[in-house]
Amino acid sequence: MKESVYPEFPVILVDDEEQALDSFEIALRSANMNHFVRVQDSRDVMPTLSGREVEVMLLDLRMPHVSGEELLLKVNSDFPEIPVIIITGANDVETAVKCMKHGAFDYMVKPVEKSRLVSGVRRALELRELQKENRLLKAHVLFDKLQHPEAFSEIVTNSAGMRSIFQYVEAISKSPRPVLITGETGVGKELVAKAVHALSHREGDFIPVNVAGLDDNIFSDTLFGHKKGAFTGAEQARSGLIEQASGGTLFLDEIGDLSAPSQVKLLRLLQDGDFFPLGSDVAKGSNARIIVATNQDLDRLKSSGRFRKDLYYRLCDHHIHVPPLRERLEDLTILAEHFLEKASKTLDKKKPTPPDELTILLSTYQFPGNIRELESMVFNAVSSHKSGKLSMESFKSYIYQKHPSFEIGSKQLLKEKKVLLSFPEQLPTLKQAEQLLIDEAMKRTDGNQSIAALSLGITRQALNRRLKLKNK
Repeated sequence: MKESVYPEFPVILVDDEEQALDSFEIALRSANMNHFVRVQDSRDVMPTLSGREVEVMLLDLRMPHVSGEELLLKVNSDFPEIPVIIITGANDVETAVKCMKHGAFDYMVKPVEKSRLVSGVRRALELRELQKENRLLKAHVLFDKLQHPEAFSEIVTNSAGMRSIFQYVEAISKSPRPVLITGETGVGKELVAKAVHALSHREGDFIPVNVAGLDDNIFSDTLFGHKKGAFTGAEQARSGLIEQASGGTLFLDEIGDLSAPSQVKLLRLLQDGDFFPLGSDVAKGSNARIIVATNQDLDRLKSSGRFRKDLYYRLCDHHIHVPPLRERLEDLTILAEHFLEKASKTLDKKKPTPPDELTILLSTYQFPGNIRELESMVFNAVSSHKSGKLSMESFKSYIYQKHPSFEIGSKQLLKEKKVLLSFPEQLPTLKQAEQLLIDEAMKRTDGNQSIAALSLGITRQALNRRLKLKNK
């Protein structure tokens, strides 16, 4: 089993009693933290901080040489970004207030309950994660640069919106907290999840699984595995995908289709980092990072009671929404070129030259299947291509069969409670309305009569006749 380092930088434990250090470390290791620096001599604290970055400090107050109060003032002055949690045997309100005024993040009295210690350190780590994300996002806004553009090489785009998503991915990639990726079918949610994993530099694997249609038993067996004899046919123990993703990333696609009992088990995994293999009463710990994706509206499912509110909020720590292709039409040309190259290699054909009008035609279509649908259209066109320029007939036929773009667009507009047309107080005549539609279609297609006719649902000859009548 691969073990990833968490947190990225160590938690520094400062106490002159070795037993106390052991107790802190055991409690935090139970919560899948495994990166520590132990300091027993308070005089070594400041040199240690000067030589390395740390995430959080646990600090005892009463120590020989340099007191905890004195150290708190120095750390807050020289390293104000480090949250300091005071842990002391002194149950003194006045001391607690003084420490909080001097910049302590939290104050705990020994003996500290494990859950209290773990929750305090987790809150401090969350604060550090937010600080890092803010720094990265500010740097991206100021300089508009990607630190690791190679991580997004599989995502073909020229879109400024997608670039903003890449910058956000870079900012959250090393966080251990869940990531929710939303977007319509075919927009590339799994590619985004792979980029998050690649940038996290986790040593484990990226393990994808589609949970749509899995009942609770299959979901539990798939993710958590089972013991020998757990059910009929379980002749030997089997590890689940969560163990295979140890030290890496588990990607759960179609999370909106997860059954209610399975939602409870996923929530426990996210909250406690524990799971039970089928047939076992002993919990196992997990250090896999969880990324989930859905094409459904989780907020609506939550409101209707079909998706647990507590799970929804647990998954929303980091949220990435991938826009549909119709909202990034600037990508049509580069995507078409990419798929032409890919299709030619796959089908062992010379890459055809696309006609100039192809992008105009594609821009009139709403692409309900998004990038996956565009890829299918290009592969179909290349498969029937003979020589010379790529024929547009395959694309026109496909779009016509799948309904004109304005009809698909109308469904989207109705969904958003908008109307296709708005009218002035005085209604136009039918002839005027027809001419306005023709003018708009010609404008949107850069004067291409064939594509304009297709978008209007009439033949090119019918459009040509109307244009001639207008010019008389």
